[in-house]
Amino acid sequence: MKHFELRQTAFVAAATALISGLILQGCGGAPENTSGAASGTTGSNSDIPAKALEFPRSPAPAGARVFIIEPADGAVVNSPLTVIFGAENVSVTHAGVFKPATGHHHLIIDAPLPELTQPVPANDNYVHFGKGQTETTVELAPGTHTLRLLLADGNHIPHEPPLVSEIITITVE
Repeated sequence: MKHFELRQTAFVAAATALISGLILQGCGGAPENTSGAASGTTGSNSDIPAKALEFPRSPAPAGARVFIIEPADGAVVNSPLTVIFGAENVSVTHAGVFKPATGHHHLIIDAPLPELTQPVPANDNYVHFGKGQTETTVELAPGTHTLRLLLADGNHIPHEPPLVSEIITITVE
């Protein structure tokens, strides 16, 4: 039985390596490093990071836009509050769907736009809606907050050009 388990483990390891290589190849390969330096650095100075891997970006459909329907810019609200997302000339779908003119929402709370050539981060400031949701309820501390939408493709990569809403500012009592 141990021989079978060893062969199964070797098969899984080989399959994982093959799939990882194919994914990197499909995403444009590993970051270019022409300096001969070790991975993660460039040149002879190890404090300089290697060029970040840039992911292919889906084209934004002509005339597409995203916007926040509710709350309105300047609104005074109570927490929790409902945020309703809007989109025109683009279909909102699940993460992992790779059809032209589609994407899913990310709500940016009190933060700048993320790096647009990278997957949108996932944390309290960059909230993902990978099930195709078009509204949410959020809890915010009393005070002034900014909200913004960013639509991204099935890999959480923003479109080119990015589909970004106007920033709205709200006050939570």
